[in-house]
Amino acid sequence: MYPTKYHKPASIADAVAALNGGDEAMLLSGGQTLLATMKQHLAAPSDLVDIRGIAGLSGISANGNELTIGATTTHAEVAGNVDVRRLCPALADLASGIGDTAVRNMGTIGGSIANNDPAADYPAGLLALNATIVTNTREISADDFFEGLFATALDEGEIITAVRVPAPSKAAYAKFAQPASLFALVGVFVADSGSGVRVAVTGAGEDGVFRHAGLEAALTGSMGDASIDAVDISDGNLISDIHGASDYRAHLISVMAKRAVLSL
Repeated sequence: MYPTKYHKPASIADAVAALNGGDEAMLLSGGQTLLATMKQHLAAPSDLVDIRGIAGLSGISANGNELTIGATTTHAEVAGNVDVRRLCPALADLASGIGDTAVRNMGTIGGSIANNDPAADYPAGLLALNATIVTNTREISADDFFEGLFATALDEGEIITAVRVPAPSKAAYAKFAQPASLFALVGVFVADSGSGVRVAVTGAGEDGVFRHAGLEAALTGSMGDASIDAVDISDGNLISDIHGASDYRAHLISVMAKRAVLSL
């Protein structure tokens, strides 16, 4: 086992200081990915900076038609929150399908999007919903935040503090889950803001979560599953692995998009 220093800061400033003070310090939120990778010796942080005890980083509030979700809010809290269910039930449904009960009660929205696993659920939801990621230094649109496989726009020492989500007029998420991990083999989130449709796909892209321009154009013109049949969904730049070839994933994008639209 390798040595690791554990920090439990009481403030964002203390967390930033701890991050900057370690050679390879890493943030700990829910730990559902980080601790597993440490056990496999795929990550060896010099310092673990546990931000779960910092006041103001957890909880959900509604201001008009906008949700603010604290970074250390768990998936189970998102799934069961009254305001999320009222303003964006699709996001609550998404959260309710993440992992198993243990993962939902430990994993956090901030930890999930900071890790940006290419098969994670939240990136698709936040991208389709045109969310804003709030950090200790700035605000970043979801379009600019997710940069590729396990890559985000976060700078060194930058910490996610909250996510702001505007309520859509209609939204739905459909996922074909890998049965062992419950990660998305393909997940499609469709959101209609009233001024246009955004469609985000997770689990399929070689570069991680992405918006599908063809589906967006088709559904903005006519929100119905028949509109999807005319969309060319190429398997170029899609993942091929032991769970499914790229052409299979392309087919699943169409199927999951239809399921999402039919549930609106």
